[in-house]
Amino acid sequence: MFNRRKFLKLSAATASVAAISRSVKAKSIDAPVPTNYPIVISTWDFGVAANKEAWKVLQKGGRAVDAVEAGVRVPEADMHNHTVGRAGYPDRDGHVTLDACIMDEYGNCGSVAAIENIAHPISVARLVMDKTPHVMLVGDGARQFAIEQGFKAEELLTDESRKAWKEWLKTAKYSPVMNIENKQRTQGSKYNHDTIGMLALDAKGNISGACTTSGMAFKMHGRVGDSPIIGAGLYVDNEVGGATSTGVGEEVIRNVGSFLVVELMRQGYSPENACKEAVQRIIKKKPEIAKQIQVGFLAINKKGEYGAYALQDGFSYAVCDQNKQDLLVPGKFFYKDANHK
Repeated sequence: MFNRRKFLKLSAATASVAAISRSVKAKSIDAPVPTNYPIVISTWDFGVAANKEAWKVLQKGGRAVDAVEAGVRVPEADMHNHTVGRAGYPDRDGHVTLDACIMDEYGNCGSVAAIENIAHPISVARLVMDKTPHVMLVGDGARQFAIEQGFKAEELLTDESRKAWKEWLKTAKYSPVMNIENKQRTQGSKYNHDTIGMLALDAKGNISGACTTSGMAFKMHGRVGDSPIIGAGLYVDNEVGGATSTGVGEEVIRNVGSFLVVELMRQGYSPENACKEAVQRIIKKKPEIAKQIQVGFLAINKKGEYGAYALQDGFSYAVCDQNKQDLLVPGKFFYKDANHK
């Protein structure tokens, strides 16, 4: 026999259980995700020293943008480093031209390209961001701006770089060397060498990034790669994360690589998988070129999760956080051996 009183009690109990279940589920969804910050990551093994300098800013509660500027100035000043900063190899005409860009948590950005006679292009890029209505200054205009801001003009072509350039002139063969950083190490160099891209997440959870390079050795005069181009060599979206790249910039530019990585993270990709997808885009568009060059991407999201992926073996990146300040991680890669299998 139907008992209305029992039915009402049972309905009320069921509703109560459902409400509790919904509440638990809501709390689960809304619970804060564990985060790892402050943290700074950067490309290649010279990123270890760069990260330590950036960490001095981060551990005091400083802004990520100040940390990345301070960090990448270290390889810019390194006289053993021939692809970043003042000791960079020249172009085919003997000019040392430098490129750099920086981007903060508000979407502000600054860049310089093909600047000569200025040892710290990243700091010039910072001033372009902070003191001008522009994003990028190039060539003589960038140099003029730097001098107006108090930078010292100096000869950047070192004796060692001049000697390497004179040797190259004997054949004048332009052929970008894959993983030049590893080859220089085997020849007795103390460091790996390539573009440095750096990403930092500060104590407030804000992300910034910086990228600086002297570009390909013996390039055509006026050549600019991806490093100073926002969206190619570097991109930051404070709601999602940041990404940077290293390697042959032409292929990064063609795919707007760092912007692509950030947008993939927005869609839910992990940092590593986003970098992997960006590498696969390069392979899909230019498969024969991809076999002969190196490109690597490095990314971090708002949780402080990070990852990287490259075309070829040999790419590495440095990580610095509260637990460890000198971690060097081998990047994963697509081509497993020299036969590209």
